[in-house]
Amino acid sequence: MKQMSFLSILCFSLISFSVASVSAQTCMNRGNYGTNSTYESNLRLILSSLPSNVTAQDGFYYNGSIGQEPDRVFAIGMCIPRSARDDCSDCIKTASDGLIRSCPNQPDAYSWLGEPTLCLVRYARTSSLGSVDLDNRVLVDDTGDINSNVPEFTVIWEDLVGRMIARVSSSNNHYTADASALTHFENIYALMQCTPDLSSRDCEKCLQFQSCCGQKQDGIIMRPNCFFRWDLKKFSKAFDNITVSSLPLQPPSDNGSRKNSTRAIVKIVVPIVVVVLIIIILVLLARRSAVLCWRRKPNQGFDLYQTGITTIRSLQFDFKTIEVATDKFSNKLGQGGFGEVFKGVLPNGTEVAVKRLSKRSAQGAQEFKNEVVVVAKLQHRNLVKLHGFCLEGEEKILVYEFVPNKSLDYFLFDPTKRGQLDWTKRYNIIGGITRGILYLHHDSRLTIIHRDLKASNILLDADMNPKIADFGMARIFGMDQSEANTNRVVGTRGYMSPEYVIQGLFSMKSDVYSFGVLVLEIICGRQNIFVHDSDTTVENLVTYAWRLWRDGTPLELVDPTISKNCQTEEVKRCIHIALLCVQHDPTDRPTLSTINMMLTRNSLNIPFPQQPGFFFPNRRNQDQDGSQFSQSTTIRYDSQSINDLTCTDLDPR
Repeated sequence: MKQMSFLSILCFSLISFSVASVSAQTCMNRGNYGTNSTYESNLRLILSSLPSNVTAQDGFYYNGSIGQEPDRVFAIGMCIPRSARDDCSDCIKTASDGLIRSCPNQPDAYSWLGEPTLCLVRYARTSSLGSVDLDNRVLVDDTGDINSNVPEFTVIWEDLVGRMIARVSSSNNHYTADASALTHFENIYALMQCTPDLSSRDCEKCLQFQSCCGQKQDGIIMRPNCFFRWDLKKFSKAFDNITVSSLPLQPPSDNGSRKNSTRAIVKIVVPIVVVVLIIIILVLLARRSAVLCWRRKPNQGFDLYQTGITTIRSLQFDFKTIEVATDKFSNKLGQGGFGEVFKGVLPNGTEVAVKRLSKRSAQGAQEFKNEVVVVAKLQHRNLVKLHGFCLEGEEKILVYEFVPNKSLDYFLFDPTKRGQLDWTKRYNIIGGITRGILYLHHDSRLTIIHRDLKASNILLDADMNPKIADFGMARIFGMDQSEANTNRVVGTRGYMSPEYVIQGLFSMKSDVYSFGVLVLEIICGRQNIFVHDSDTTVENLVTYAWRLWRDGTPLELVDPTISKNCQTEEVKRCIHIALLCVQHDPTDRPTLSTINMMLTRNSLNIPFPQQPGFFFPNRRNQDQDGSQFSQSTTIRYDSQSINDLTCTDLDPR
């Protein structure tokens, strides 16, 4: 009891703040970074993109890093599940701004913010993923003890907190909200959350501080990895769908034996009810699984399940299910590089796009395995979602989400349809592709190089939002790997970088080159290789764009169908960025995080591009090309240009 009393005094003496607007910025006091330093630039960059990165995730949880040691910044952003996207974005931005103001030059800090929704922002020099921090301060606020006319409060409190901790620690998202009746007219509401990277045991350990505050009407306790708040009134929309069981009416006379009897009944009945509910949920899940006809079958040709991805088993469809869903492959959507694509409807009503690989396709077992493994790991609104796959005999089938507006090239390269893509839509498509590749390169748990970025692999949803598709050529990189070598160069000519075509070297900067070509195509409305309207000169788009830029007439590149109604400064900025992406030397190309910042921060100075890779001078301009290039200058800013290349040779696969 003495230890508990001391803990209570310690908790309440740490800090006092308003429950109505939960907010706390905690500086870890682990050294300092200099003003205008590379660390500060990286910190502001990752915080500026944190709201969009968090809201892009289905679970509203994001972790990532930017920069290189010793200036690398690790950041975590999180909102409670089912938050409104705008509320979550505003909360993350407010929390980030508050940390910058409250913790100047502090490299490690965190903040829990309760308005307009509950969110967490944390950044540090080192990764905190998977580790629980119990040493940093615990914050508690209270407005007095529970009214003494609730004699059984301790039992109610311990039951509520105990079941919530058990639920939070065992759930996938480490979050729960619950309530219990204190009297016939008063309830107690509570909310708990841990960061999803914690193990169940560490989450439970992080939340083991409720003994310090068990008689308080309301309070908030925070640690870098977990949050706990309770109150006698609803303080979150999370309680709108929670039904609180009413207390049984008590007779006028009462005695200790009746109280003990009630407690005994509660202890017996509650576990039985919980077990029954669990059984009902399991039965419902089993029925749903049966309706979808998903089952595990032995695969042939290679062992798909020896990839370390156990969840892949749950994605396998039966071939007969695919036949029924596609009406025996009768509704063809298009022809891809490795086979045909059909529209289908699953038994639960979900529309899907079914990619059926040709039996004579160049994409063999390895590429099929690669695409399943890669896409199954990815969850981002600018990446196409994989619903499942089928592998029976010679059949290799991928089942994707259905994207109604086909692919970007369907509109962009058709003179009758490209007018449907005004500049606003094209600019949004460029931004969405940027966020999708940024996720692949930096923000997903794995570093993924796509290797085949092009207009036909960008799908458009009903709102013309882009979704990157076709991961058959993608490669997964290890934690410390940034470059690989292959004897088998795959991809699409015109989009591949010089070092990849000539030496077989590919890296994140190879995707950056492809992205640059793609941006030029989106602006121009023409494919990379074309014939001039004025003569029969064949020229690639990179060369053509560089000539116009060098001559001071970059807007001549713009598609005539949008040239009169476009934002010229945005267009010139995008052309500028695209030319930086197609530089011959990979170290001169920006990373996707820098590209994203260039697109979203108009005040940022952008370095001057040099002559790009795969530049082909023609006869009439050959002399001018050489002299002009020798006089060009480059404005460099090292804090934003990060070299991601090292030398790592791997055996080709």
